[in-house]
Amino acid sequence: MTSQLNVDAIVDKAGSGGTNVKIGNTSTYVSDGGNVTQNLVQGLAKCVYTYLQASNTLENSTNVSSITDTSAGVFTCTYSSAFSSDTANSVVSAIDAGAGNRFSMCVTRTASNHGGRGFNGTSATDLQHGFAVFGDLA
Repeated sequence: MTSQLNVDAIVDKAGSGGTNVKIGNTSTYVSDGGNVTQNLVQGLAKCVYTYLQASNTLENSTNVSSITDTSAGVFTCTYSSAFSSDTANSVVSAIDAGAGNRFSMCVTRTASNHGGRGFNGTSATDLQHGFAVFGDLA
C-alpha cells in the first residue's frame, strides 16, 4: 500500500516558522489538468539573473558567480555551480526600455559560463538583460 502524508504546513521543530524541504531529483508533480506528470527538478531554471550592463550591476541572481563586461553589448556570465554539459538552454530578454530594435542573445555556452550580447538594430549596445538557463547541474 502506498503511503500518503496530508498536512497544512511544514514548520521547524520549534514550530516557529517554515523549514527547508529537500526533494529528490526524480520528484514529479501532476499537471494542471491532472493528466500528465512532469519531473519537478528538470523543469526548474538553474541560473536566473537581471544584468544592467551600462552600470555593470547584477540584480536578482541565482547561481551566478560573476559577470564580466567585455565591451559594448558583450558580456560573460560565470556560474557558481556548473552545468553537466554545454547543452543548457537559455531564455533571454532585453528588458531595456527605449526606441529601436533592442534584443539580447546568448552567443556562446560552456558547462561553466555563457556569453551574451545586446543589440539595438545591428549595433552592439549595453542593455538591461534578463536570462534564465535550464539544464542539469553537474
